[in-house]
Amino acid sequence: MENTPRLRTSLIAGLLLSFMAILSGAAAWRESVTIDEVAHIAAGVSYLQKLDLRLNEEHPPLPKVLAALPLILRGSHADYSHTSWSISEQFFPAYMGQWVFGEWFLNKWNDPVATLHWARMPMLILTLLLGWVIFIYARRLGGDWAGLLCLSVFVSSPTFLTFGPFVHTDMAVTLFTLLTLWNFANLWQNPNRKNILVFAFCFAGALLSKFTAGILLFVFLAFLLSLRWRPVPPQPSDKAEAKIWRRVRWRATLKGILYASIFVYCFYFFFSLGQSTGALSLLGHGPLTEPFRRLLLPIWLYLRGVAMVVLTGSRPTFILGHGYPHGVWFYFPVVFILKSSLGFLGLLLLTLILAVAQRQEPLHTSDSDYGSTPSIIPEALRIHWRALWVSLIVFTAFCLSSRLTISIRHFSIPIVLLILLLSVLPRRIRAMQSSRPNTPKLAIAVTFVLVLTCFFTAVHAYPYFMPYLNPLSFGHPGYTLVNDSNLDWNQALPEVNKFVAQHNLQKISIDVYAISDPVSVVPQSAVWNCQKPTVEDQGQWVVVSAGMILDGHNCRWLLQYPRETLVGGGMYAIHLPDMIPDPGTPAGPPLPSDFRNFGGAPFEMRPIFIDVTRNPEKLPKLMQDMRANFEAARKAAKAKSTETKP
Repeated sequence: MENTPRLRTSLIAGLLLSFMAILSGAAAWRESVTIDEVAHIAAGVSYLQKLDLRLNEEHPPLPKVLAALPLILRGSHADYSHTSWSISEQFFPAYMGQWVFGEWFLNKWNDPVATLHWARMPMLILTLLLGWVIFIYARRLGGDWAGLLCLSVFVSSPTFLTFGPFVHTDMAVTLFTLLTLWNFANLWQNPNRKNILVFAFCFAGALLSKFTAGILLFVFLAFLLSLRWRPVPPQPSDKAEAKIWRRVRWRATLKGILYASIFVYCFYFFFSLGQSTGALSLLGHGPLTEPFRRLLLPIWLYLRGVAMVVLTGSRPTFILGHGYPHGVWFYFPVVFILKSSLGFLGLLLLTLILAVAQRQEPLHTSDSDYGSTPSIIPEALRIHWRALWVSLIVFTAFCLSSRLTISIRHFSIPIVLLILLLSVLPRRIRAMQSSRPNTPKLAIAVTFVLVLTCFFTAVHAYPYFMPYLNPLSFGHPGYTLVNDSNLDWNQALPEVNKFVAQHNLQKISIDVYAISDPVSVVPQSAVWNCQKPTVEDQGQWVVVSAGMILDGHNCRWLLQYPRETLVGGGMYAIHLPDMIPDPGTPAGPPLPSDFRNFGGAPFEMRPIFIDVTRNPEKLPKLMQDMRANFEAARKAAKAKSTETKP
């Protein structure tokens, strides 16, 4: 009978995860392929079928491999005699070839709808597993109610409902990062062989999910430094003993990092067995050097991927109506506040208020060796609590200093850590019963209402989770506040198709937030640039991604004409006037000098990508032209910089 309450709590947790699976899965099943998925899905299939990592090297392979597993089992077909594959043997052509190969894999060689659905299934399962891990850890930190509270916030979060099923890296790295942090604390609590191996396995999973998982190394260092500032149980109080205690655990951590590196190496080695070692041709040619190059190739591939992330880690951004040449520190705080449910924000505020109030009358442990440490967290888990706090600070610091600020999904790890901080709320409420008997009842009522608000937000936002903004946006359209996949990521094309059918349109021009061809989803579509309307566009309906209006392109002029909101504000259908005003006039499109290019590129990439997708035989020449265009843009920027110098 003692296990009955725990079993009941686990069943409720299962129902909550089922709620998430239904909402998130049903929303994803009605959406088109997003930008990154075009490259990720086909790349994962090629890893399994060819043991070749040439495609999408800028992201580690694990999430893509997981997404590709059901496709391999279903017998999905890829043509490895295609130009997009053969040209991708070299590093730079592979960056272009992956998009063409991905388009053909999804839309030419296989059924696009079924392929996308099956690829997203493992990602949804991974997200549900993340929810279960949050529940387990929160329950250990704060009891059954804490576990259900944190899980309720997670399963109702628009961010995780949006990105959970997508084939990308952020959910995978969030899951393995959380597992790494918890098992890192286990290792410091008891540095035995089992804990070292489990920690190493989880850390390897994080490193194989996203290159930014390397931030965990800074977390480990910051955690060690924090123990010098303020010890936690079971750290000895004697300085000499504490030094030995830390040294033993730090050596165990380094051993775990070494094991994780070996796991990563073995993963890369296996999945690159079919890949050419030509990238290491400087080491020599012939049968004698081939084994040496084969052994070094996994290291080369991983380091080259890291280098690519570093080199491309700065992009223009847009926030609160202003564009910036690179990331800004306040980006993630703003998008977190705007895209989180008010219930979640309210729970964070309530937890903070109770924590501050209880500092006036704290409950202390009887052990004075660790100072006046509040007893809200069980002593056996203080080291886990410290690891979570330190990691939240470190990851948030990296996010605030990042020059790549384009989506709330890149803030997933801090969001999950903030959710786990709510695990102290039930015990904080109970701790006030003796000193303030009326306050706990009020706090429980407020907590209950805030949790209900979270669920109301999720149900009300369905199925348009991506463009969700809470009432703190004060009615401002999303395109005036945020950018990129905070609004639209090419997932809304089926809704455009419905609009075309409802209005019986024979043709629709789309300024889509993607580099792929929308024809596969909307047969009547043609890619359009809202900065360059033509005479044929006059009096016609056009569809514009919200991300193109002020950020990707400069198309504020469209907003004065009749329009219909699609997918909750992710896209807009606009009816152009019978006579479009001249460029540069108040009601007309911008002048060429005021044009903006999608993704902040020096030239408009979309027509090039779409043309080469339709005509892959142009790929070799395109690579030459792109090199020339980038070189010309680089020289022009250098000349402009020289002219502006005094």
